Amino acid sequence: MPKTLHLELPDDAFSALRSSPEEFGRELRLAAAIKWYEMERISQGKAAELAGLSRSAFIEALSRYGVSPIQGRPSDLEHEVQEALSDADASSADTGKADA
Repeated sequence: MPKTLHLELPDDAFSALRSSPEEFGRELRLAAAIKWYEMERISQGKAAELAGLSRSAFIEALSRYGVSPIQGRPSDLEHEVQEALSDADASSADTGKADA
């Protein structure tokens, strides 16, 4: 069940941002979701949900904000790719034995 959060902001906050309270709320949810995703505190799916967007729309938003849709360090990604390739090779070898 959704929760409601009430924030107190200065009266001129919306005029300074040139947005309505509703637009500000959407932007705030998106900004928080992007930042928490960038900090690796939440997953991409959870961030999209928090932002109120589909996952593909969230990925597009990440691009607009200059945040990579891929979490983790390059070395972590390289390790995951190597593991996947090893698993695929092992699966192919097992399939070949079954055919023999």
